[in-house]
Amino acid sequence: MNQFVLQHGKSAELLLFPHIQEMGIKKNGSIQLNAFPTTITEGLRIYYIIEGRFEWRINHQPYIYYPGDVALILPGTPFGSDNGVLEIGSFTWIQLALPGLDKGYLQPGKWSSLSESEAAAIGKTLLLNSLPVLSRFNEVGKILKCIHAELFGNEVGYQASINHQLDELLIQVARKMTKQSHANRDFPKTFMHLEEVLRQDLAHQWTVEEMAALVGMGTTMFTERVKSYSGFSPINYLINIRISEAIKLLKRPDVSVTDIALDTGFYSSQHFSTTFKKLTGYRPSEFRKNNLRNK
Repeated sequence: MNQFVLQHGKSAELLLFPHIQEMGIKKNGSIQLNAFPTTITEGLRIYYIIEGRFEWRINHQPYIYYPGDVALILPGTPFGSDNGVLEIGSFTWIQLALPGLDKGYLQPGKWSSLSESEAAAIGKTLLLNSLPVLSRFNEVGKILKCIHAELFGNEVGYQASINHQLDELLIQVARKMTKQSHANRDFPKTFMHLEEVLRQDLAHQWTVEEMAALVGMGTTMFTERVKSYSGFSPINYLINIRISEAIKLLKRPDVSVTDIALDTGFYSSQHFSTTFKKLTGYRPSEFRKNNLRNK
């Protein structure tokens, strides 16, 4: 499905669903600056990563999301990314108005078929086990896809069907939260270790063979695994890490662009500038100037 954004009060599709404040699909083909600023809302936000790798901050704490992961943002929680950077990839999301959630007494309203006790249990689970990352949670992607199909199909009974799917979404999220802890992320630790090693020596001209060897895999399997987890080839995955590190360094006026280029593994300032502009739309000097001016 093509990307879209629907907002209550602005989109006719949500006229019958005042409890859905916003929903959409975002497909991002290049790194965008100032496109994902930190915001605070009154609703519950649920993001499902379809493709790519995203570095986001929830309540000022950094988290990394991979395909199949879900970001859960409670009402009143700051959510965004450093400098509003939006990485390459795609995700879908929904924002729900759920009165009482901030106090742990969920009162979804007449649209929901949850009993009072069930709603209360889900509300307490969401509030007390506020995990910002729900790993490998494909059920959320399927539910959101079903809601999209019903919303745009507009077939008989679609209102009841969508409301039923929203109840199911809350149930599945609450169940997932009771089973998962921060210490048990499903994403293989070997790949998290790989990224740590790469960041420690980005100036090195890493090959696919070297990266595969670091995690004890052959190049073919390694390429397939990286592609399945991130949506990128190993080289493009590495380039995105280089650019994300360069963005952090460009915020430091005491480090020259040439040093940043070499420290992050680019052959020259020109190579760095060309790649940076291709992925962000800005030359490094332009990004630095804009960032310093906005401080």
